[in-house]
Amino acid sequence: MITIVQATLKDVPLIQEIAQKTWPETYGAILSKKQFEYMMDMMYSDDSLKQQFNKQHLFYLAYEGDICFGFSSCENNYTNNKVTRIHKIYILPEAQGKGVGKILIETVKELAKENHAVTISLNVNKYNKAFSFYQKLGFEIVGQEDIEIGNGYLMEDYKMELKI
Repeated sequence: MITIVQATLKDVPLIQEIAQKTWPETYGAILSKKQFEYMMDMMYSDDSLKQQFNKQHLFYLAYEGDICFGFSSCENNYTNNKVTRIHKIYILPEAQGKGVGKILIETVKELAKENHAVTISLNVNKYNKAFSFYQKLGFEIVGQEDIEIGNGYLMEDYKMELKI
């Protein structure tokens, strides 16, 4: 049985460990080694994660027993609108297909409803296989976005939304 727990700053090393295990499989064929390393530092360094917690990003951990299979992070009232934004969702490769991602999305959906959001939004890399997972859950493409993240790197994403 999967249990969802809200993360705190003490969970930063666990979040980093899961990112280090999931990112190579998720982005290894999409990003250059240098961009991969740049983005890992940009998004998962101690300072970056502490800033995300300080910006009211809510992190949730998915456990089965004492094993953490993945995490999500989201933000309510994104851009001061009735939108809950999923910033991250990563599931360990060995736990994919077990419903963990769906449970994390359902957790975000309940949180969004509690906060009177009308939409859940996220960005997904155009070449990320998770794209079809989001479509199966009812997310629809509402646009495309190339985001400059520094060092000449781009995140080439689909913008997706789920009406709730």
